[in-house]
Amino acid sequence: MSRQQHYEFQQWWNKQRESHNSDLIFNDKSEPSNYVTLEVGTTTTTTTHDPTVDRERVRSARQIKHVWLLKLIQIASSLAYVTNGVVSVVKTANRRIKSDASSQRLSYRVETRFYRVIKLFLVIVVILLVFELLAYFRVADLVEYVYAHWIEIRGSYLAPVLQSLTNVCVLLFLVQSVDRLVLVLGCFWIKFRRIKPVAAFEYCSSSDVEDYPMVLVQIPMCNEREVYQQSISAACIQDWPRERMLVQILDDSDDTTVQALIKAEVHKWQQRGVHIVYRHRLIRTGYKAGNLKSAMSCDYVKDYEFVAIFDADFQPAPDFLKKTIPHFKGNDELALVQTRWSFVNKDENLLTRLQNINLTFHFEVEQQVNGVFINFFGFNGTAGVWRIKALEDCGGWLERTTVEDMDIAVRAHLCGWKFIYLNDVKCLCELPESYAAYKKQQYRWHSGPMQLFRLCFMDIIRSKVSFMKKVNLIFLFFLLRKLILPFYSFTLFCIILPLTMFLPEAQLPAWVVCYVPGIMSVLNILPAPRSFPFIVPYLLFENTMSVTKFNAMISGLFKLGSSYEWVVTKKLGRASESDLVTFAESEEAQGEKSSIHRSSSESGLSELRTKSKNRLYRKELALAFILLTASLRSLLSAQGIHFYFLMFQGVTFLVVGLDLIGEQVS
Repeated sequence: MSRQQHYEFQQWWNKQRESHNSDLIFNDKSEPSNYVTLEVGTTTTTTTHDPTVDRERVRSARQIKHVWLLKLIQIASSLAYVTNGVVSVVKTANRRIKSDASSQRLSYRVETRFYRVIKLFLVIVVILLVFELLAYFRVADLVEYVYAHWIEIRGSYLAPVLQSLTNVCVLLFLVQSVDRLVLVLGCFWIKFRRIKPVAAFEYCSSSDVEDYPMVLVQIPMCNEREVYQQSISAACIQDWPRERMLVQILDDSDDTTVQALIKAEVHKWQQRGVHIVYRHRLIRTGYKAGNLKSAMSCDYVKDYEFVAIFDADFQPAPDFLKKTIPHFKGNDELALVQTRWSFVNKDENLLTRLQNINLTFHFEVEQQVNGVFINFFGFNGTAGVWRIKALEDCGGWLERTTVEDMDIAVRAHLCGWKFIYLNDVKCLCELPESYAAYKKQQYRWHSGPMQLFRLCFMDIIRSKVSFMKKVNLIFLFFLLRKLILPFYSFTLFCIILPLTMFLPEAQLPAWVVCYVPGIMSVLNILPAPRSFPFIVPYLLFENTMSVTKFNAMISGLFKLGSSYEWVVTKKLGRASESDLVTFAESEEAQGEKSSIHRSSSESGLSELRTKSKNRLYRKELALAFILLTASLRSLLSAQGIHFYFLMFQGVTFLVVGLDLIGEQVS
């Protein structure tokens, strides 16, 4: 066998040398040639020897050697650069985690448990990927043997369980998608038929002062250094008879400097003839609900018929009361008039743009459709006017949840009161610009409804409202939109989808991963058509926020961790100063205009560009590595849509986990 191989090599060598020799003859016939005898095995052959060719070969070998040395040096330097970068990132991460340790000592135990579960899931996924790679490259016979048994186990025991959970989540996903589609169709019907609430009368310049009911304006705040002046100014310049309106500043601040500033602002407006009082509680319990409850216990409240509530960052237009109060005229069953929010900083950064999409859909579609067809929606906690009699009839403000606005709306609905939503009356406010502030806000907004559901479930069952209203409250208002949505969103796209890459016997169809979420994102973004360029980031970011919402939902449902903790959303005072100055020009004299402008300028606007250190969010980072690991596994099975979705979703989790979304950071 070896001789035959040598013989074949000899034939090939002869052909190469003959070809080379013929080229030399045709190219340079005068060049002398030397002949040498080459013996391979038992066969001899004659070849041509050219010293020039030998020199070229030596030179080529040296060049190749130098090229490879340069490449090795480049590879070594690249590896050193990457290693230094990884080490630097790890050191920075450890430093940030240690720096946040003191602030996270008060962190919730439920979050710690949740993070441990996610971290365990990450370890399992990495082990499975390593095992799949070893089996894919057939490293050893033992690996192939174990892998064969693993395929049998996952196909017989693990995949059926995962497939059943997948089917349940897909069903919930479809039900929620149908609900979203019905809401959008209802909104189109309202637009097509031009349906909107119409007030019984309108105020005009000739209206008698007695036609204006007594209105109480409440502004609850807590350490609102950045926005207290603009909110107080907006309330005090309402186009309403001063003798028929009282402004209550309900200050829960524990910072004495802020208290002094707010007192000075209140005193300034008192000197201008505005009926305004400052209240500060000695015992600050119950958060915002406790603050409002304490204010409503004042003796003079019985002289007022309506109460308008504004959070500290809200700036109602001067005609706010004139557009809302008339709807109560001749409608004694009406308890609440809710208005729409408008955002002064919706284009500030990517985070505020994505929030604007969500909240625009909430007000334009959910609130409007529920107000027109069901006559019930959740009170948004601000920018609304309540009939004081309705508040007293349903038990007033209670401190049992962190969503006191939703709580009192549900109780008023069970008592038979009606609501009106005004989509064309807008109230300026501010969106959270940092991910930390937005995350805390969303945690409270999704843990509170589950607290309330536990507390009022039996009250709903025993109430005298119709069966359909009970179904709407329990199934649509609480279960579908507050519990099922965060549950399937997190479970389906952050748990099941990565697992199906390692348990391919359980399949998640491509239309669930890509097409239906894409259609739902288009529906969500329809009320804000200018945001269409951000449709893909919106879809990915909503899946990323499902981690926080799922954690909050579980905490509120089972009374875990910090579900009863209220964290005031950080505000930067983005509200427009020019609006306040314009409002003041129509109300105040020339001498007072300058003082208003000066007050607004001192409202902390110099701190707008204050940079804060970005943080690391462990759960988001762990899920980023889980999804990226699953995307690597999907390459082995060539699942295109699943790979791209997992990769982009993993990168989104990574960006959020590194706190690279929201306000600019140092």
